[in-house]
Amino acid sequence: MTPMTKTIHGRFSTPAVGPAKAVLRSPFVPAKAGTQKPTNWIPAFAGMSGLLLLALLVPTTACAAGLTIEKPWIRLIIKARPAAGYFTVKNDTDKTVELTGAASPACGMVMLHQSVEENGVGKMLPVKSVAVPAHGQFSFAPGGYHLMCMQPQPSMTIGHNVPLTLTFADGQSLTAQFPVQGPGGK
Repeated sequence: MTPMTKTIHGRFSTPAVGPAKAVLRSPFVPAKAGTQKPTNWIPAFAGMSGLLLLALLVPTTACAAGLTIEKPWIRLIIKARPAAGYFTVKNDTDKTVELTGAASPACGMVMLHQSVEENGVGKMLPVKSVAVPAHGQFSFAPGGYHLMCMQPQPSMTIGHNVPLTLTFADGQSLTAQFPVQGPGGK
């Protein structure tokens, strides 16, 4: 003889006798034929589609107190190697601001770097800070200044966005979503 079960809202079953157990049934897969009404998948599909659309519409510029990040993106070549971040910082204030660091949960560590050539040898050198002039801008671009994302995390995936926060000497910080692109910037 099998123990009887109690059904709560058609989704959970617990034995009437013996140790308490709960079984969660997916709203998309009905239980055995005739034991649960099929769930209408259209509202769930519409909700998931809306979330995807919202993720695609996340702006790729960020503003705070006269500072703006424009055209952010990250180049990921392979997950086992550091990734590079590029963007432009615009400063609409009357004072020069100093970019002193960056951080992202998608990176083990983020450093400011500059690509230089010395005696015909290309090098990437760490940089302590970068001055963004008053009413001016400073660009991080391939072949020049860039953010070096050490130890890219699993969330660093081509086609997705990752949050990255820039920090400034005056205590300000500015976060933007950086689209992750492949080796060719696509």
